[in-house]
Amino acid sequence: MLLKEQMQSISILGCGWLGLPLGKRLVREGYKVKGSTTSDDKMLVIQESGIESFKLKVSNQLIGENITPFFQSNVLFLNIPPKRSNSNIEQEYPIQVQKVLERAKLEGVNCIIFASSTGVYGDDDKLVTEEDDLKPTRGSGVALVEAEQIVQKSGLQWVIFRFAGLVGGDRKAGRFLAGRTNLLDGGAPVNLVHQKDCVEVVVEILKQQIWNEIFNVCADKHPLKQIYYVEQALKEGVTPPSFNGDTSPKYKIVSNEKLKQRLNYSFIYPDPMLFD
Repeated sequence: MLLKEQMQSISILGCGWLGLPLGKRLVREGYKVKGSTTSDDKMLVIQESGIESFKLKVSNQLIGENITPFFQSNVLFLNIPPKRSNSNIEQEYPIQVQKVLERAKLEGVNCIIFASSTGVYGDDDKLVTEEDDLKPTRGSGVALVEAEQIVQKSGLQWVIFRFAGLVGGDRKAGRFLAGRTNLLDGGAPVNLVHQKDCVEVVVEILKQQIWNEIFNVCADKHPLKQIYYVEQALKEGVTPPSFNGDTSPKYKIVSNEKLKQRLNYSFIYPDPMLFD
């Protein structure tokens, strides 16, 4: 286990929707934070947040001018989700994660926090926990399953967070399905989590130093899809979606009990109906 003073530097690979507010939060906690982006425009935004900024692209190799100093931290938050639009993502994404981990080890990183997804589970019409078999239905989920295995075999201390659907900040759930018609699975429960809870669970892991564990990160409540998205659209003042009334939707309900018990964590936003 690392001492508290050894945990005071963290590099965030992917300083965007989640990585940037996480970085800001860690700066306030007294951490030395480094953040990467692929965009010149975002470099200044990162710097103005008190985060040391790096331009870094991950493909089949790492591309950037200052790769070595970026990885010279005690902890790496690896937050580069696989792109669903990439038809080769099942092959390419695990290679990218492997390349990142190899460089992280080379530069002396001790701990990896990996941002995965509840998309690794199948829709088996039941409550799913971290112990359940993984049955992804999309290529991105298949890629994440393999990436998780690479992380666990890396030889580093690790934590894997399986985040549910991400909402908050500029991601307004009411706009996700606005105006769409004849949608399926309206009677399925939603699995969502607010940005602020995503940030706080990472902070808690760093404070409590709980390693080599997998955690689902999902709000407590699971309103039905057709109720949730219609109400959220009305809240945003946009055209609500309509659903086809199917009576036997495929679904899963993601359990967050392990996270709440092990971290003694209470969600800031336990009910997606009340997300801001």
